[in-house]
Order: sequence, then structure tokens, then C-alpha cells
Amino acid sequence: RLRAVLIVPDVMMPEMDGFEPCRRLKATEATRDIPVIFLTARAETEDIVKGFELGAVDYVPKPFNAHELLARVNTHLTIDRLHRENERLLLSILPASIAARLKSDDAAIADHFPEVSVLFADIVNFTVMSGGMSPKPPVSLLNDLFTQFDDLAREHRVEKIKTIGDCYMAVCGVPDPRADHAVGLADMALEMIECVKRFNQNRGTSLQIRIGLNTGPVVAGVIGRSKFIYDLWGDTVNTASRMESTGLPDRVQVTEEMQRGLVAEFELENRGEVEVKGKGRMPGWLLVTRKKTKA
Repeated sequence: RLRAVLIVPDVMMPEMDGFEPCRRLKATEATRDIPVIFLTARAETEDIVKGFELGAVDYVPKPFNAHELLARVNTHLTIDRLHRENERLLLSILPASIAARLKSDDAAIADHFPEVSVLFADIVNFTVMSGGMSPKPPVSLLNDLFTQFDDLAREHRVEKIKTIGDCYMAVCGVPDPRADHAVGLADMALEMIECVKRFNQNRGTSLQIRIGLNTGPVVAGVIGRSKFIYDLWGDTVNTASRMESTGLPDRVQVTEEMQRGLVAEFELENRGEVEVKGKGRMPGWLLVTRKKTKA
């Protein structure tokens, strides 16, 4: 729940003038968005201008009408609440760093990342399973399961990109690069398999999931201003999707490039060559488990 906070200082105070606390509030990231309304007998134009330049949302001279002050406070609390709700909604769509760039610049965002890891996950035969059902049960089922996937993504510092029907897409190493992107995403993928198993036990369902992983360069960014999302482009993304679609139920299939980045810390099975649309036959590996560390 969003908590409303507003500060109403006087300019004339014994230890320091009210401008200094306002200056400190606005200089600190944790408090810079708290609304400040000055209530003071200093009503010269230069004082009023200074108050607004420091970041105050209003300046009320004394003597004042209590009803008017209360109305101003309520108005600014409402504006602040709506601003924070809009910020929360924006951050549910975009990574925080991308949201900040989008608000400060009208240009399209497109960044190249030389090496990241991409995940695609899909519920096996979900379209067929849900074909004879009313809309609410399958949507509710996916929402509950994908919410658990979202929790795993936050835990492993993985960026969820989007869901497409019953497909879940995520990336590690974007927008914040990290050297262990392959390991981080592999850990999440294995936990997703276990998550589905627990989900089936709790819900009495029999869902199965295919997961595909790949590593390589991507372009990531936001295009347009209408119903925008943060998205990925490049052959790395397409191949990760193909690893999912050619994979096996309740298994994680990875490319040879991904395998090379994981073999030091994970057990993998060589599946041999798999037929990949648009690429022909290419090696596929199945992620099994993390290697046991020696005591």
C-alpha cells in the first residue's frame, strides 16, 4: 500500500531556515519526491521563488486560512499519490534504469549487449488443454504459475521480458550487464522445473514445461510510445526460442554456446543434433543439475 507523506515547514526556524531542510530532502534520492509546502510569514517574491526553485510544491504566506491550507495539502497529497501509482505501473512494465531514460529522453532506446543469456519457457500442449475450457480457469492458472516465475526472476536478478500466451520470456545480463549471466539463468531455469512440479502437487494439475536457453549478443530497447515494452532482438533470441520449441517436456535444452559457459558448474547431457528451423541441424544439450561442490 502506498503511504502519503507531505512536509509543511516554516521558513523562519531557530536553528536554520526552512530552506535548508528542503534542500537536503531534495538532494537525497530516498526523500526527493516528498512534497514540501512552505508555510511562512516571509512572503517576499525572492523568498517565494527560492522556495519553488528548491523543489517545494506550494508556498503559503501567513496569515493563512486553515480551510485553504487543508485544501492545498489534500490536493498535493492526491497529486503525489497519483504520481507514485503511475511510477509503480511504469516500473511494472520497464526496468528502472530504462524507465528513467525514457522519461528524460524522447528518443527510442536501443542498446547493444555483446553477451547475455535468454530464456524461453512454454507450457506443453496448453492450447489443446485449455481449448474446451471457459476463459477464466486457464488465465487464472497461468497467472498463478507465472507469478511464481516472476518471484524466481527477482531472486536470481533476471529480467522478465514478456509473456506471449503460455510462453514466458526472460533475459539475464540486460539491462544491467553481469559476468555470470549464463549461470544465473541456468539456476532459474532448473528452479522453474521444480516450481511446476510443486504447482502440480498443490493444484492437482499435470502441467509440463519446456525451457530453452541460449547465450550471445542482443539488441535491447523500447520502440514507440504506444503500448511499449522493453524487448530483445537478434539471432540469439530466435535460437533460444528454437531451443524451447525443439526441447523435451520438463527439461531445459541449451545451445552449444550456452553449454560451454555452464559446463564448469553444471551437469549436462549431450542430446546430439536437433533440427532447428532456419538453421538446420545443430547440437543440443540438456541441463541436468548443478555439480556437487567438494567438501
